[in-house]
Parts: sequence; structure tokens; C-alpha cells
Amino acid sequence: MSAALEIVSPGAMASIQDLGRPGLRRVGVPRAGALEPGWLRLANALVGNEEAAPAIEFFGGGLLMRALERPARVALAGHFSATVIAADEQRQVDSWRSVTLAPGETLRCATLAEGRLGYVALAGISVRRQLGSASTYARAGLGGLDGRLLGPGDRLAAAACSGAEKMLKEPPPVDPSPIRVVLGPQDDYFDEASIARLLSEAYQISAAADRMGICLDGPRLGHRPEKGVEITSDATVPGSIQVPGQGQPIVLLADGQTAGGYPKVATVISADLPRLAVMAPGQTLRFVAVSVPAAEFAARTREAALQALIAGIGPLAEPGALDLQAIYDANLVSGVVDAQADDGTLAASGKTAEGDRTDTMGDE
Repeated sequence: MSAALEIVSPGAMASIQDLGRPGLRRVGVPRAGALEPGWLRLANALVGNEEAAPAIEFFGGGLLMRALERPARVALAGHFSATVIAADEQRQVDSWRSVTLAPGETLRCATLAEGRLGYVALAGISVRRQLGSASTYARAGLGGLDGRLLGPGDRLAAAACSGAEKMLKEPPPVDPSPIRVVLGPQDDYFDEASIARLLSEAYQISAAADRMGICLDGPRLGHRPEKGVEITSDATVPGSIQVPGQGQPIVLLADGQTAGGYPKVATVISADLPRLAVMAPGQTLRFVAVSVPAAEFAARTREAALQALIAGIGPLAEPGALDLQAIYDANLVSGVVDAQADDGTLAASGKTAEGDRTDTMGDE
């Protein structure tokens, strides 16, 4: 399989990620993988890859890549646009769609309009796996390209692309609601006033944010004097909210360590952790406590919403073209007849035209 795409400039912290390495935390290996796995799955679906296939995760914009000797199909996921640069023209493309790069064309990802990261999937990508995953965990030199972040001149192999370019029927909605957490497992290390502050006051994403975790700026959480500010090191998971002695919370992410000695006041639920992980420094958030059953229901709801988005992927609409199916689905005028149908069926209602009459202009 030959190289299809070359990294001209990786921007900030671009890396190869998939859905990670589950089941290895017991031996000290973090899951790693995409910080927003739903966006990675959407990007892969847009280019016809398996949803768990590797893709490029990048931070802050500035990613620049070039198609080599044959066309390369890529898909964009995240709140950003991109520019396709050819020898004699440039054209802008929005996110949540796929685009085909002709040999020699360059794709430049713009600065993110919201959040701190985005994804670019490559149709037919091929990356060597380590411990069952292609995800880059740079701290241990695992996965990706030689276990490191992407750099200028790196090339990605892929099979030839085929079929039509595609787009999402509608982009994923931006959810401004509070981040849900389950209290514990060491919430008893904090006084009642601190728990109340955690669940009522705003926090801000600090500049100390990477794939390992996010430090939050905001109200200080006080440890109970009789408990102290440390625990015997025990297991952590992505979403664990550790609170060191200075009282500012730290939320662990995909590359977070597998054990730690700071008390964990709460855990961000899996349905909301991606939303927190993509927030940019300076953004504010609030927390709200939920039960374990509520967290499980939220995970099922998120998955159902993601499956609906994937099911809504369709061919890229031509500029100015009417989406007839969208018009039928909206049912703006009941009883629309498909004049090209042989059986005289009504496109909107599914009833036969014969013997069925729908007044569309009001009562007569």
C-alpha cells in the first residue's frame, strides 16, 4: 500500500488516534485514543472507513497536508473550516464532510472556531497497531508513527478512494449544559462547603491542558484536616477529578495516568467527558451531580444520538441543488405527488393518489 498523504506542517500536537487500548490499565497502560471519539467515528464514517479506524487528531489549527501521486479522500470533523489549495485556485470547504484532494493539492485546516481540537480522517488509512491499537501514546512511545506526534514530511499510507463525497445531514449540536459528574470515590475527603462550591460555581479551563488532563481555575476545594491531602495511590480513570493540596481540580483525560495519590472528589461521566475534553483554555463550565443510573442512561442516549448522525450521512449536495427528500421529510405541503413515479404514489404521505384527496389551501 503506497503513501497517499504527506504532512507538510502538523500544527500543534497532531497525532494518530483511534478508539484506544481498553483493558490494559491494570498493567499501567492508559487507554489513549481520541479525546472526542464521537467526532473520530463521524469522520471515519464520512470517508467509508470502519468507525474505529485511525485518524489525525490536531489541536488549534495549522494542520497542512498534501495529496501525493493519486487522489486522497479526507473528512473533516470539528468546528473549523479548511482550504484546498491547487496550483491555480483555492476553495474553502466546511467541516462535517468529506473532500477529495487531487494529486498535489494541499489541505490547510483553519484555526478552530470553537474548542481546541479537530479530526481529519483519510479513506483507506493503514497504520501499524501496537497492543491492539494505532493510537499514539507519546509518553511511552506507543502507536502512531514511531510512537510520536506527527511531524513535517511524515507520510500516511492508504488504499485508493472510491465513491462519492459525503456530508452530515446536520452537524452535532453544541451542548452548553453543565458537565455531569458522579461524586466520589473520595468525596469524603472534602468538607461540605467545598462540595457545594464544586456543584454551584463556575470553573475555567486553564492553559495547562493537554491529552493527559485539564487543570481547572476556580473556587478552591478544601480537604478535611483529619483526612489530609493525599491517599494511598489507587486506580484512576479518564474523567477522574483529582484535587491536589492547592485545591484546584484536575480532570484526567485519555492519556492520564492509571493510578494516583490525590483524592478524587468526583468523576465526569463518559457521555460528557468528550465535551469537556474539547474545551479551549479560557472557556468556562459548571458541574452538576448525577446518579450512576443517570450516567448510564446518558451514555446510551449519547450513543443513540451518534448513531442517528451517522445514519444521516448522505451524498454531498451540489451548490444550489434542492434536497427533495428533505422537503418531503419536512412535509411542508401534505400530499406531494411524485410526477415521475409510475404508480401515482404520494411522495410525502405514501398513499396512492387515486381515491385520496388532500386540501392544501385550507377549507373550501
